Amino acid sequence: METGQVKKGQINVQTENIFPIIKKFLYSDHEIFLRELVSNAVDASQKVKVLAATGEFKGEIGELQVRVILDKAAKTLTISDRGIGMTSDEIDKYINQIAFSGAEEFVKQYEGKEGAESIIGHFGLGFYSAFMVSEKVEIRTLSRHAGSQAVMWESNGSPEYTITEIEKADRGTDIVLYINEESIEFLEKARIQGILDKYCKFLPIPIIFGNKTEYIDSPEGEKDDAGKVKRVAIDVPNQVNNPAPAWTKAPADLTTEDYNSFYRELYPMSFEDPLFHIHLNVDYPFNLTGILYFPRIKENVEVQKNKINLYSNQVFITDSVSEIVPEFLTLLHGVIDSPDIPLNVSRSYLQSDSNVKKISSHITKKVADKLAEMFKKDRADFESKWEDLKIFVEYGTLSDDKFAEKAKAFSLVKSTDGKYYTLAEYKEKIATLQTDKDKKVVALYTNDKDAQYGFVKAAKDRSYDVLELDGPLVPHWVSKMEQDEGDLTFARVDSDTLDNLIKKDEEIPSKLSKDDEEKLKVIFEGAVNKEKFKVEFASMSETEAPIIVTQPEFIRRMMEQQKMGGAGFFGAFPESYQLVVNSNHPKVGEILVNTDEQVRVEKVKQLTDLAMLSQGMLKGEALSKFIERSIELV
Repeated sequence: METGQVKKGQINVQTENIFPIIKKFLYSDHEIFLRELVSNAVDASQKVKVLAATGEFKGEIGELQVRVILDKAAKTLTISDRGIGMTSDEIDKYINQIAFSGAEEFVKQYEGKEGAESIIGHFGLGFYSAFMVSEKVEIRTLSRHAGSQAVMWESNGSPEYTITEIEKADRGTDIVLYINEESIEFLEKARIQGILDKYCKFLPIPIIFGNKTEYIDSPEGEKDDAGKVKRVAIDVPNQVNNPAPAWTKAPADLTTEDYNSFYRELYPMSFEDPLFHIHLNVDYPFNLTGILYFPRIKENVEVQKNKINLYSNQVFITDSVSEIVPEFLTLLHGVIDSPDIPLNVSRSYLQSDSNVKKISSHITKKVADKLAEMFKKDRADFESKWEDLKIFVEYGTLSDDKFAEKAKAFSLVKSTDGKYYTLAEYKEKIATLQTDKDKKVVALYTNDKDAQYGFVKAAKDRSYDVLELDGPLVPHWVSKMEQDEGDLTFARVDSDTLDNLIKKDEEIPSKLSKDDEEKLKVIFEGAVNKEKFKVEFASMSETEAPIIVTQPEFIRRMMEQQKMGGAGFFGAFPESYQLVVNSNHPKVGEILVNTDEQVRVEKVKQLTDLAMLSQGMLKGEALSKFIERSIELV
């Protein structure tokens, strides 16, 4: 091309009206145009560094940065870099030929298919995402080659383009977007800042977007009325990114405060430091770096999910990583960066790619190994963190068999006396007293030791130990442990009488005959809702309560599992309880010998209401009548 000449051309495209088709495909996720263009500018900048290091580029690198320039009056958005730049021939090759051959392939394969916008990078269409929001695009560029002529490529979104010689003082490329009427949101500073914060927060080259105000001590040393040096406002370049985030550094160069500081950078709204972190650094059989944090996990599992950000060479891809890490690891927070995962990636790619599966397995192993190491190194410290780790480990045990196998070594249970045990340690502790006649070790537990105080006390009075197992995953977790262990069963202390929970060979004889029980059963059934409460008699110690309200372990566990998801195939479980009458309690015997029918009924009602009250089940009118009756009895 001779000096001063304007070259016009038409891209050789077989598909008619290719730009409208591209626009239509990409429109659902049109903010990604800025990610694509800024990423390209960063690549061009990094290439200068590589060429200088190999001696191929001998000029001055200078200060490498990418500037995003918004001109609302002119309706333009410019992405400017000081990278390798392009010659007229390179524009012809990379913009007019390669990209458009990719565009044709894209249209042929993905026209009309959902999710096409997420894979544009596979077809060299990153630059052409600019036309989603632009009525015209200019490329102003000066190549790194000595003596090169600066040129401008221009297109209005049709296959026609022009290349013109221009004056440009600095090496690199400016992409100028003339924003169309439908996309004027991208002329708003806050909108652009938001996109840059989302996608470009950790790109390896400084990204500058306008200026920001900072306050410094007065350079002239001016003082205020109080004699202090005045603070003055100055405008400084607004750098939107941290080019060297913690995960790109060696763990030996980072302190705990560095890791916690980076956590706060990732999650500015988090008011708590994480429990601890895992620094990932793998170069075989795949490349992977990152930092995973264990947050202080609260009971609400769902709120904690989807806090891991996936990057490819420091470019943000997604925060939906369920295809990359196992379900339970989505409770972790942090960053995973793998150049082996393409920047523009589809969910189907993630689900089928072998590297992704290896990444998933590796992360699971690293997490399990870290927990095992912490437990072994400082058990007391591990126990102090257990209440926050508990849900995470339970979730992992339930959803990942490989993790579950490793987790046996560091999974803990807590006794109501505050002591922690591994399951193997706890089985050994209770085996002598709490093994039933079927040779099964019975672990009694409470999920609320205050609400179930009477049951816990009764168990302890018999020298039995009781665990505290609370949280939404407990019903599933205890079932899994029973399945894995074989000789262990769990029973909540309020699910039956102690003699039925831990059945021994010897039985306490009943003071009531079968006829006596039948007579009393009719009276007790009259005092409760028969559809909800099943009246049963049990020969217990005289010192235990006269009436106990229990809910069978199996039914309650299935109901709780349904609430958390799972066990739905059993159908909906009706709410049902057992009203267990202690046939050896003196008060029960008194009812039988009393000949006044009205007194009998009132005593039975009082005893059943007391049992209900102890379980927090006496409410409304029933509670009011109980109070009135109690006052009269006093």
